[in-house]
Amino acid sequence: MNCFNTYRFILFFCLCMGFANAQKTPAYKNQSLPIEKRVDDLLKQLTIEEKISLLGFESKAVKRLDIPQYNWWNESLHGVARAGKATVFPQALGMAATFNDPLLNEVANAISTEARAKNNMAVAKDRRLQYMGLNFWSPNINIFRDPRWGRGQETYGEDPFLTGKMGTAYVKGLQGTDPKYMKTAACAKHFAVHSGPEKTRHSIDVIVDEKDLRETYLYAFKKLVDAKVETVMCAYNRVNSEPCCTGKTLLQDILRKEWKFGGHVVTDCWALQDIYEGHKTLPNSVTVVAEAIKRGVNMDCGGLLQKDAINALNQKLITAQDIDNALAPTLRTQFKLGFYDKAEDNPYRKYGIDSIANTYHRKLSLKMAEQSMVLLKNGQFGDSKTKVLPLKKKIINQLWLLGQMQAH
Repeated sequence: MNCFNTYRFILFFCLCMGFANAQKTPAYKNQSLPIEKRVDDLLKQLTIEEKISLLGFESKAVKRLDIPQYNWWNESLHGVARAGKATVFPQALGMAATFNDPLLNEVANAISTEARAKNNMAVAKDRRLQYMGLNFWSPNINIFRDPRWGRGQETYGEDPFLTGKMGTAYVKGLQGTDPKYMKTAACAKHFAVHSGPEKTRHSIDVIVDEKDLRETYLYAFKKLVDAKVETVMCAYNRVNSEPCCTGKTLLQDILRKEWKFGGHVVTDCWALQDIYEGHKTLPNSVTVVAEAIKRGVNMDCGGLLQKDAINALNQKLITAQDIDNALAPTLRTQFKLGFYDKAEDNPYRKYGIDSIANTYHRKLSLKMAEQSMVLLKNGQFGDSKTKVLPLKKKIINQLWLLGQMQAH
């Protein structure tokens, strides 16, 4: 009987200790809880200064809560950029020329695999550097109408329908198909009506009627929002006199209310600075920061939110709740990517160096390049009546290839 009582006591003691340990684990680290509850718990544990430190692309570490530093600035228009060895695929405009959206989806899936592998290896060495992250500010789905725009090759061309199809395929390939974890986070940019010329982009006011706005410039953005793109980047310019990164029409009325966008909004880099220096629609940096936060900007590619959000708060231009509302969507993105979960529970944490620039990915790049070639006209060769294609050895004994090699 004494042995039985002793056994019951030990069992009771173990259960109590287990319960006590479970109580010590904060809710934001509890993988069984819904993401919203985890985000709410993390917000409650952060100080106002810590919250503000997380509003920029260079998010600061919060060591007491095991939050590592993280750099959000990242690109993958046609391969993982600026992060060492990676598979280089044809430029976006070339891939659009294939009209093959399933193939582009496969390419994006390969890119996100390489991104995960690079991030896994970097985190293992605690090298949390720029371009080693899991979110990408790609694809560029602006409509290429002006040849003076120096970034037209980053787009899928002048056709809104094709841009919507290709952009959707790319986003789905980057973000993956796992029911719990996002593979990487994609971004639809630059919202909106941002198609050059380059020289005036920091001050121009683009006037566009409702029909052209909806049918030309917003069509692809709506398709990508419907495809659950995680991020939207607001542009440098104004649209109908509203700066894109503080405009009520684009950010609130259309993106959030009409389209029900549930991800986070990031500014183009130093776009907030343009608002008081280039557009001059607001008098100073503090008022710009307050307006951006109230309109729905969640992250600044720059340092203005981290610098002046506290000043806007002290001047009562925003509230503590406004700061919570601004930070919550980016925390949600991190939870979706599995930042605060056990590595063994995430299927994407197994990728390593053999997932980078491997034979399969190189063959995929070749296939995309072959399909991107477009024959504009099969004209006659010189004075001959023979068509140029197919090439004939008897007529052509030399071949001169012109082009530019581009590597990350």
